[in-house]
Amino acid sequence: MSAERPTLPPVRLHTEAELARDALAAPLLARAARLARWAGPDTRVGAGGELVDAQLPAAAEHLGLTPDEDGAAEASEAWRLAVDTGLVDIEDPAPEAGDLEGGFDEDDETGGDEVLGTVTAGENLALLTGGSPADVLAIWLDGLEAAYADATAPAFDDFADLVGEDGSIDFDALDWDPETEAEFLDGVLGNLYLLTVGEGADGAPVPLPALAASMIVPDDMGEPTDDVLEQVSDAMMRLDDQFRVLEPIGIVEYQPLDEALLVEEGEGAEPPADEEDVTRYGMVRLTPLGLYGIRARMLEAGVDAPAVGDLVDKGADVLLGGVAHYPEAAARAEIQLWLARRGFDGAAAELLDAARGADPLAPLRRLHCQQALALVGAEAEPAVRAVLDDPELGGLARVWLAERGADGVPAPSEAMIFWLAIDTIAAQLEADGDLDELQGLVEGLSGQHSGFFDEAWRVDHPATADVLEVMGRLHSDKKQAKDARKAAFKARSRAGSAD
Repeated sequence: MSAERPTLPPVRLHTEAELARDALAAPLLARAARLARWAGPDTRVGAGGELVDAQLPAAAEHLGLTPDEDGAAEASEAWRLAVDTGLVDIEDPAPEAGDLEGGFDEDDETGGDEVLGTVTAGENLALLTGGSPADVLAIWLDGLEAAYADATAPAFDDFADLVGEDGSIDFDALDWDPETEAEFLDGVLGNLYLLTVGEGADGAPVPLPALAASMIVPDDMGEPTDDVLEQVSDAMMRLDDQFRVLEPIGIVEYQPLDEALLVEEGEGAEPPADEEDVTRYGMVRLTPLGLYGIRARMLEAGVDAPAVGDLVDKGADVLLGGVAHYPEAAARAEIQLWLARRGFDGAAAELLDAARGADPLAPLRRLHCQQALALVGAEAEPAVRAVLDDPELGGLARVWLAERGADGVPAPSEAMIFWLAIDTIAAQLEADGDLDELQGLVEGLSGQHSGFFDEAWRVDHPATADVLEVMGRLHSDKKQAKDARKAAFKARSRAGSAD
């Protein structure tokens, strides 16, 4: 019983309008937009499009930053984002802008920096205020990619030592592999995403040591070795730097590692032994905007990362197949959205028709169909009564009508009772339900009918043998378990002879 399952649980995203508001409020993008509006023809930039040093104090002052190196660095970072996201355009200098061949005078306001050109407002600047939420989010995603590149860039402790005589940079001397760095951060953010959207997740901040360990410590390792602990410590330090870079773009809320915990001479911090101290080692949480951004990057990379609402405009067959392995709350939310878009008129008949089938996923489709019909309510009754004689849907229809206290519900035949029992357990098996609950279901169904296993092997259902085999493994009564295994053998023999 195997069906294709999504790689990740479905995420519940905020609306595009809400996400766009969050994007506009992200500190780095907000600063980039302010600088883009501040810039003009007199703004001077260097060969890489960066603001020349002489203009950084004014840019920092415009942003309300401190007039020191930190303020200048933050202003420079915001300017780079404005360039990367198309909020400003750098135009080639006009001939009269200066004698580029001879360079600028030492007294020039640029401080002697080479000037590439002049600055004009980019097309995307107007979209931040006049565009749609989708336009804003597209610009923000460009900003996320730029911030991501900064987070995975090498740290130049002594840049001068890396520059050769010809001006080239010796990246090998950095011991830095860009693909490895990107894969590491992708893995960390993927784990954080899973911890945020997984069933039972409460959105609480995740300790930095736990995230680092998730990438370093093997799943089957008991007590980590000193070498592994040192790797975890190094990873924590790396992540601390990276989350500090990513927080201003709005994808995470980050409580940085307490620098007082660092040991002397710049060595890394040891992972905490006391749970009470764990918050001092850094805590991180994905924001709603972060969930959107990380999912967008996953989709771009070909990862199956569903979101609640993906199926609202699909047919009932796609809906029931799509929610087959969703957590219960997410499946219910998806169905509610589908019904709100589709409308109740005709929805029940469409759902019932999609629930038919003998493929491995069909029992789970029927289970979700029954849950969807409960949301439709009384409007579903005519369509449900129309399938009372259907061999695959008749049992489902009787259960649904009985639960609503409907009159005139015909009693099911014994064959229908046994078929529905097999179908119900097959659905739970396909859903990978809780084993204790499944055991209770197995024992409850077999206990309701004397001689259950004497008859169950005859049920004409494609999952009969598999279900009986599982019942034999789960049943706590040894005799019943043995009877179930015998019945499974008979069912397989019957199926073989039929072939």
